[in-house]
Amino acid sequence: MNKIAYVSSYPPRECGIATFTKDLVVATNQLGIFRKPLVVAINEGNTIYNYDRFVRCHIRRHFPKDYVEAAGCINSSKADLVNLQHEFGLFGGEWGEYINCFLEKIQKPVVSTLHTASPSLEPKAQTVLKQIAKHSSKIVTMTNTAKQILMAYDVPRSKIEIIQHGCPDVPFVDSNKVKPSLFGLKGKIVLSTFGLISRGKGIEYVIKALPEVVENQPEIVYLVIGETHPEVRKSEGERYRKKLIKLVDDLDLHEHVKFHNRFLLKRELIKYLQATDIYVTPYLEPNQISSGTLVYAMGTGKAIIATPYLHAQEVLAEGRGLFCKFRDHRSIAEGISQLLEDEELRRNMQRRVYSYSRDFTWAVVAKRYAGLYRRILNT
Repeated sequence: MNKIAYVSSYPPRECGIATFTKDLVVATNQLGIFRKPLVVAINEGNTIYNYDRFVRCHIRRHFPKDYVEAAGCINSSKADLVNLQHEFGLFGGEWGEYINCFLEKIQKPVVSTLHTASPSLEPKAQTVLKQIAKHSSKIVTMTNTAKQILMAYDVPRSKIEIIQHGCPDVPFVDSNKVKPSLFGLKGKIVLSTFGLISRGKGIEYVIKALPEVVENQPEIVYLVIGETHPEVRKSEGERYRKKLIKLVDDLDLHEHVKFHNRFLLKRELIKYLQATDIYVTPYLEPNQISSGTLVYAMGTGKAIIATPYLHAQEVLAEGRGLFCKFRDHRSIAEGISQLLEDEELRRNMQRRVYSYSRDFTWAVVAKRYAGLYRRILNT
């Protein structure tokens, strides 16, 4: 049996890629076709977390020697292949260039999963990306759009594999059956957005959309689920969240906007999503190619309103979601009203998106990764 090493952030670190990696590690391990995985965890600095049994060594983000030592750790281990979870801001150096200290020393085949790939990368970022591609046997992207972007940067088509972002395999349930089990939601029309909070999430535009909607639907409540992103909190504290709270005050929406300022356990998060009637993902960055929060909402069969960022455009096509304009609260208000007034449209959208998501539950995604690993290892 082969053994896979993963290099990534990892829970309990609060990070979307950490959550992704844990889901992938657990789902792949449950297949029973590999030996116990090995995880190299990326830490922000000298922070030490209470990691699970899979984590064997750490990399302090800003210490180049840690990347070299981690490569040595894997080289001397029984790992046969490395899966690198990549996002530029995860690693130290300019545009995360320190990861190449690791890749230059590693002596095992590498599969790199890319969580970002913008069509307008700065030259230094392009250099880092090309080095990652050079040292990788395969590059995994989550959408066909991302594949086209990588090919524009001269990453060979033959190196690129599309495996969609995974989602939990949970039953499709009527939101009204779940609401009574959550405080204050019985009889409400529930909108929600979840994830680590930062300015790029566009939450203020949903809040600005509410007065117009509340006028006709006074039972609406909008849940903003998640704490401020740890990296944002380091640089500016809770400034953005306070701005959102002030906006709620100014618009007198206290009864209609609720902040859940914590990092929810997966089972809690799923329950809130199942209680949701309309999920809103109003991101401001058009070139975003991966959103775990979007995929989770799809996996629970939600009617979704999204700005047309790249990931949303691809997975919500063919009537699986409703698009609103970037930075436009009136467009969001129109979308919410349309879905609430047309129940058949909303129900059809829910069925379509839930059916579509069955192709990328974590069990399915794990099998695709496993197949890729075994092809590279010829086993």
